Order: sequence, then C-alpha cells, then structure tokens
Amino acid sequence: MFSINIYLKFALIAIFLGGGILLSFIYGIGYSWILILIGLILLATYILLGTVQSAAQMVQTMDFEGAEKRLNLTLSPKYLYVTNRAFYYIIKGSIAMNGNRHDEAEALFQKANTLNLPSDNERGMVLLQLAGLNANKQKWTAAKNYYREASKLNITEPQLKEQVDMFGKQLKQAGATKGAQGMMGRSGSRGRQMMPGGKRRRPKMR
Repeated sequence: MFSINIYLKFALIAIFLGGGILLSFIYGIGYSWILILIGLILLATYILLGTVQSAAQMVQTMDFEGAEKRLNLTLSPKYLYVTNRAFYYIIKGSIAMNGNRHDEAEALFQKANTLNLPSDNERGMVLLQLAGLNANKQKWTAAKNYYREASKLNITEPQLKEQVDMFGKQLKQAGATKGAQGMMGRSGSRGRQMMPGGKRRRPKMR
C-alpha cells in the first residue's frame, strides 16, 4: 500500500495549506483554493490514518523503539478511523509486550478487542494475546474464555491457526498438571490426618 513519509507529509501540509492561505491574501482566492484543498486533504489523511501503517512496518522489522516513536507522531487515537484505531492499540500492545509491560499490553489489547477489526485473523490474534497474558498470570478462567472465543473464529492464516491450536493443547496440559497437583495435595492431606498422633521417635544419638 502506497504511503507518504510522515515528515514529507508534514512538509507538504505546510507548503500547500500555508502557501495557499498566504497566496489567497496576496492575490485573492483565485487558484489558491486548489492549494488549500490539497493541504486540507493531506491534513485529513494525517488525522484519520495517523502513522499506523509506517509503525506497523517497523514492528515487522523488530524496530519496536522506532515504531513507538512513530506512533507518538499520531495526533490522537480517538480521531483515527476505527480500523486504524484498532491497529494503533494492537501495535502499542505489541510494543508494551516486547518491553515486558504486561499490564499495559493487556489494557491496550482489550481496547483493540472492543473495536471493529477488519477480519477474524486480526481478532483471533488479539484474543490469543489476551489469552497468553492471562495464562502467564495464572488467570486460567480468563485465559480459557479468550481461547474459546479465538477458536470459534474463521481464522484463515495458517500460522495463526496453528498458534491457536497449540495454545489450546498447552491449556489442556496446564489443566491436567493443575488437577494432578490438586489430587496429590488432597491425598497428602488425608495421609497426614490418618497418621497416628503419638510422640515422635528421637533419632539415635551417636
């Protein structure tokens, strides 16, 4: 997808919009309205689309620091077109996860999950991230709920589908391990209750 470098876009907005307004004062509205219109269109694309696309490209090359700086050039996420706003939070969440800021990442992915994502692939990715974050905190009920939601989606991306399936298997293993530990704990507790409560034998003195 074609995109203009954000710094070039800033320069073009200043040239067309500022230049058009200046010319309209000097020579009248005349043809200067064309420059003003181009400047306004460029400004509108910046406000509605932000810097999401270029930040996403940086994340793909693992340049998380650069991606965060680029996202910070977005005027405000609340002004973004709804799909771009969702991707804004997804990228922010990925950056937070890379920095081990898990609580921040979870809050950002939850925001993305409430918005209009373009396909089940994106929604599945968000749900899988939320499931993983909750599993790391041993919040198994929340992790299972997010996983169930993801498993019901029509995910067409093979790698993501494989990750969802793998997470499901890991959840089952974690549940089995937890159940076994619980059984051992209960049997140990019963064993201690059944032991006679006489005096302990002292070890032989050498």
